[in-house]
Amino acid sequence: MTPPPPPRRHRPRAAAPSARKLGTVRRSQLVTTYGVGAMIAVDNESFMVSGLDSWDAGEAREIFERRLARILNVESFRLPPSPAPERAKDGVRVRRFPEYQHCPTCSVLQPFSKFNSPAGRARCGNCEEDLVPSRFVIACDHGHIDDFPYWKWVHRGQDRPRERCDGTLSLRSTGSAASLRSVVLSCSCGVPDVSMEGAFRAKALKDLGIGCSGRSPWLKGSTPVSCGQLPHAMQRGSSTTWHPITGSALSIPPWGEGLHALVEKHRLIGASEDNIRFYFRGRQGLLSPIGATVEQVIDLVRAIEEQDAAAIDAEVPVATVHSSLRKEEYERLVQGNPEKFASDWQPFVCERPQHELGALRDRGFDRVMLAKRLREVRALSAFTRGAVPAEGDSSERHAPLKASADIDWLPAIEVSGEGVFLRLDIKRLRDWESLTSVVERVEHIRRNHLVLLRERAAGAVRSHGDLESAISPRYVLLHTLAHVLINEWSLDGGYGTPALRERLYVGGDMAGLLVYTATSDSAGSLGGLVAQGEPDRLTRTLDSALARASWCSNDPLCIESEGSGAGALNLAACHACVLLPETSCEAGNGFLDRALLVGTAEGTVPGFFPQPSA
Repeated sequence: MTPPPPPRRHRPRAAAPSARKLGTVRRSQLVTTYGVGAMIAVDNESFMVSGLDSWDAGEAREIFERRLARILNVESFRLPPSPAPERAKDGVRVRRFPEYQHCPTCSVLQPFSKFNSPAGRARCGNCEEDLVPSRFVIACDHGHIDDFPYWKWVHRGQDRPRERCDGTLSLRSTGSAASLRSVVLSCSCGVPDVSMEGAFRAKALKDLGIGCSGRSPWLKGSTPVSCGQLPHAMQRGSSTTWHPITGSALSIPPWGEGLHALVEKHRLIGASEDNIRFYFRGRQGLLSPIGATVEQVIDLVRAIEEQDAAAIDAEVPVATVHSSLRKEEYERLVQGNPEKFASDWQPFVCERPQHELGALRDRGFDRVMLAKRLREVRALSAFTRGAVPAEGDSSERHAPLKASADIDWLPAIEVSGEGVFLRLDIKRLRDWESLTSVVERVEHIRRNHLVLLRERAAGAVRSHGDLESAISPRYVLLHTLAHVLINEWSLDGGYGTPALRERLYVGGDMAGLLVYTATSDSAGSLGGLVAQGEPDRLTRTLDSALARASWCSNDPLCIESEGSGAGALNLAACHACVLLPETSCEAGNGFLDRALLVGTAEGTVPGFFPQPSA
């Protein structure tokens, strides 16, 4: 005989959560892949990451990098909230986007709110079938985004296209082709069915009289603004719907080291002298590892405050400040920085290799430095939609991450790793980059770059002098050299290509590059990359890299190209020779030409490096 079930205990019903937990992403992805304004697929649903105003970042750890904070005009940076659901109370919020969904059973296409879905589910109230988010959206170059105007598309060419009918839209796929011709849109009011073919034409929306709606659905409480840009149709899952605008800086002395690190970590800037003295009463152990006194702390706090005030009053253009940031890093990399403190108090250690350069001097180098310890802070400052951001783009393309001016931080991640810094012989470089054939070859890239900038300026540029391309033979040479070295080190150094990253120093007397580990865990600082920077090993790596660059499986098409890649910003560069994962390149895989390394096949353009011996 089956025993009776135990009596049920009546427990009070738990309060409904304030927000539905959908899933997790890595912290780094919230800066590089799924940041504010980006769309993310969760199961069969689609959401847009909300602005910083909606984040619950109270428990997120602060990151300090004052040099970068000054450029981006914020007080500090914060790690995105914890990705572990069991520890996260709320975290990063998202909102459903696109709003239009369709049911694969009844084919109805309408806003999600009209489907009468059960709470927490995206289901058709009639068919009990999971809804499918709209495949298509429209966005403008200023970052505004909205649902595709399906009603206007299906009613185009009718007598009264501006008046709403009472019909219901339907979307189905005929399966007759893999193109947009098989995606058919219809309305129950009786207008002829139309396909989505032609929706992505440049003037398709303009011909319908559709302008930008000015919507910023990722911002809390935002209202549409007036925007004169022409929107473009895009696939929801396309990479063109979101491009991050990030800023980064290396922690170099004195910032982030010793006394400066102490002041930043304990948020002493802005504190009075009495408060600083009171803070360190009973906390002398904080000063002993770096051998500092309270008076030195006070003096440094006052000096930093004066520098901050001077930076605000100067109103120096961001581009100028950014170039100054790179110049400071370049000088410190050339000078080096021996180890003085533990890693918590000294994130940057840079020393010369054990042996002399030897054969590397004959190959055009005059300095090699081993960054045995370095820290980089990468912050998301804005994003764009449509065309990939290019050097010289207007700031109007940068969509904001927040609506409130009270938020004085940006999301960021910090990377601790190692790297190898190389500097070219400046005299030899100047002789080479002044050759007429070299200048004329790079001029092809420069002209293509200027054309691209003019197209994005949407008629705002009135003369040739309004746009200036910073692309030079030196820049293209160093950029391409960094790519071939990363490809070679990924084979010899034990790191995957996406785990390495470049940092270029070009302009004025600068002529260097830094290749460093780009991972955010301890695997990036185990010495494997630094070992590749010893002169003997580096010479073999360079010769092997140049030998690979001298021939491409796509030759002669690759070496004879007059414009390849996005915007025709490359010459002899393709996926079979020098292109890298986009996470490894700071210029979006643009401005590359391996002919500047090894020369053209016919010898009309000499390469900077002599041909490696067989």
